Amino acid sequence: MTESAEPVHRRLVITGSGIAGLTAAIYAARANNDPLVLEGDEPGGQLTLTTDVANYPGFPEGIGGTELINNMKEQAKRFGAEIEHGVVESVDDSDRPFELALASGKRYTADAVIVASGASARTLGVPGEDELMGYGVSTCATCDGAFFRDEEMLVVGGGDAAMEEATFLTKFASTVHLVHRREEFRAEDYWIDRLEEHVAAGDIEVMRNTELLEIHGSPEEGVDDVSLATHPEGHPSERLDDADTEQFDFDVGAVFLAIGHTPNTDYLRETGVGMDDAGYLATEGGAGGGQTETGVPGLFGAGDVVDYHYQQAVTAGGMGSKAALDADTYLETHADDERTAPLAESDD
Repeated sequence: MTESAEPVHRRLVITGSGIAGLTAAIYAARANNDPLVLEGDEPGGQLTLTTDVANYPGFPEGIGGTELINNMKEQAKRFGAEIEHGVVESVDDSDRPFELALASGKRYTADAVIVASGASARTLGVPGEDELMGYGVSTCATCDGAFFRDEEMLVVGGGDAAMEEATFLTKFASTVHLVHRREEFRAEDYWIDRLEEHVAAGDIEVMRNTELLEIHGSPEEGVDDVSLATHPEGHPSERLDDADTEQFDFDVGAVFLAIGHTPNTDYLRETGVGMDDAGYLATEGGAGGGQTETGVPGLFGAGDVVDYHYQQAVTAGGMGSKAALDADTYLETHADDERTAPLAESDD
């Protein structure tokens, strides 16, 4: 890693090149704020894992996730945004301008920062998962469920997200099979009650003490079937040699992983921005302007780093536009004054 001698100054830096970040870039560039977009290790964000985006407004025939992201990149560049690969390792908010340190050793200063680095869906790491992601394996039921109408569907998880995804998929699936590695669920009673209603109706089958071991299929044909293991005491993948562990293949047409997301906000841990225990940013919210402001003046949050509930492309885009507008107001009213203000005299 080589460290640049002097940081490069930008009026506005946007961390993340998903829907939220690119929408913010489009708005910020049109407002003459000269945005620099830093795309990290997952350029384009989670949307690039979706082969066909059918619920983004304006595309009645659907559009590929990667195609949509690339179109937005070109739109942002057309208005003057610059996009550069760079993994942000830290942000120093102890003074103004902000200073951002990248993994490459390069440094930037910025009068304002929009955090739009998204959240990464947790996955299992089982064979077939990566190869079939977007081809029958998904981390978003509301994004992809309709593509597998009348199929047998498998949902993995035991928390609120898994219950919600399984319930949603009953609109499309012939049967939803919910696989959970333990006997007890972590979900709230509300979601467990909803689940039990669907179980009673025959829409959902619950497979407790069961784990997904492997996904079989191909990008051309999608998911064929999966390999599962079950054990009376749960966590069967840790007990594969146990005589009480049963392994078997199971026919399904789609697999939905609902084991949570991890917001990509570790690089902000040393700043004064508020976060919850999971790492999601706290923003002002509410009505009126300034909804995307964090507790650190000049630092704004948009998309899945804030939104742990909806996590949709269209809501991320909406938040990106809000963040750009909020940042523009901040830059017009504060940033220039802060950069040109005289230093306070020492008491010495």
